[in-house]
Amino acid sequence: MRALIIAGLALLLPTPAAAQIVERHADGFTLRYADTVEVGRGDVAMAIESVSAWWDGDHTYTGSAANLSLDLRVGGCFCEAMADGSRFEHGSVTAFDDDHLVLEAPLGPLKGMATRAELTFSWPEAASLTHDETGVVMVFTVEGPGLGAFADAVDQVMRGQHARLLGLIEHGTPEPNLAD
Repeated sequence: MRALIIAGLALLLPTPAAAQIVERHADGFTLRYADTVEVGRGDVAMAIESVSAWWDGDHTYTGSAANLSLDLRVGGCFCEAMADGSRFEHGSVTAFDDDHLVLEAPLGPLKGMATRAELTFSWPEAASLTHDETGVVMVFTVEGPGLGAFADAVDQVMRGQHARLLGLIEHGTPEPNLAD
């Protein structure tokens, strides 16, 4: 009984970060990553737009995140400049306002396989947050025949991307500050 009470109390305590596979089935999955940062909401949107500063270059076709750009207008491109002068479209903006951004983004090997690949960023202002805190939530929903099998591998990549985004927002660098 004591263990049950302790477990119940642990659920009530705030956690610094939440990352999880929210849903998984044979033909898709939803991943969700959430944390808070001590900056204003506008700072979060600006950091997301600076995708070349936080996206891991190992997960680009050119090997360099410096080639990435994100145009925060509906219809805008999450693109990579290729060596031959062309642009590779990783995704396109389908919604953007004061507290969220939605991309249709069949990233990496999902391109051509996904019937739906929606990457959503939100920076909610909640009553439970202090005036100096903003939420940073990233949700990636993917659907397509057999794509549920990709959930763990994609989770590893996207978990890292979210951590790099938080690092950029909190410390000015995508690498976490190990002194914290």
